[in-house]
Formats: sequence, C-alpha cells, structure tokens
Amino acid sequence: MREMNASTTNVSSVSSKFGLLSKAITLLAFYGCCLLSAQAQEAQTVLGEWYTEEKKAKVEIYECETGYCGKIVWLKEPNNPDGTQKLDDENPDTSLRSRTIIGSNILTGLEYEGDGEWEDGEIYDPESGKTYSCLMELEDDDTLEVRGFIGLPLIGRSQTWTRAE
Repeated sequence: MREMNASTTNVSSVSSKFGLLSKAITLLAFYGCCLLSAQAQEAQTVLGEWYTEEKKAKVEIYECETGYCGKIVWLKEPNNPDGTQKLDDENPDTSLRSRTIIGSNILTGLEYEGDGEWEDGEIYDPESGKTYSCLMELEDDDTLEVRGFIGLPLIGRSQTWTRAE
C-alpha cells in the first residue's frame, strides 16, 4: 500500500509540475503576442501623408510587401513651365523616364526596428535620379526624421518631414 501511495504521490507531483509549466508557457505565449501586437501598432504610427522638409512634395507612407514604402502623392509644382506634367527625367532606368513624378515610389523596404525607428530601406531622389540607403526616426507623432546615405549613416543628409493634415 505504501508503494502505491508513493507512486500516486509521484504521479500527482509530476502532473502538478506539468500543469504549472503548461500555464507558464501559455502566459509567455500570450505576453509575446501582446508585445508583437503592440510593436506592430507602434510601427504603423508612421503610416499616412508627410510633407517633405521644404513642402515641395507630399509622400504617402504605407505598408508594402517589403516593409514600409512611400510614394509621392502631391507636388507643389506638378507641372513644367510649358504646362506638361513633371516626369522622372533623371531616372537611370530609361524605361521609367516617361512616368510622372506624382505616383512614383521613392521609399522602399523600410523595416521597423522598434523605438520609432525604421531601417534597411532605400530612398530615391527624383531630382537627381539617385537612390540612397535610408533610415527614418519618428521624433513625435507629427515629425519624422528621414536620412539618406551612402554606406554609413554618418555620411548622408537628413530631412525633417511633417505630418500632413
């Protein structure tokens, strides 16, 4: 009888420990999902329309297959002096030189890294036709620091974009 009680006690002890472990795993999974959800919501704070520093253009930032992207949706001066729409004349890809600047993607592949920072993207400058590595940092809800650079972020140029209303 003692042997049976000892084995029953061992089984219930193992069962109790397994139950605690199962609850702990469930709690960790729940908190992990909550953290990922909070980070995803935080990453989306950058979505919307932003004026470039000199308010020459408005860029819509949106989610895309490669992370976060942005396209020009408005230009202060959308037409050339002759009245024709501005085209992507400086693009190194000759097949894209006939596209209008409005509607052109200029931000691609930005990935949210946390703490209001997006990295590993590219930014295209339609005025020069050059593409640079890019990172962004949300200073506050209405201020976005956008940095284009070659190689190291130290060697580059930053612009402060403001949220469009």
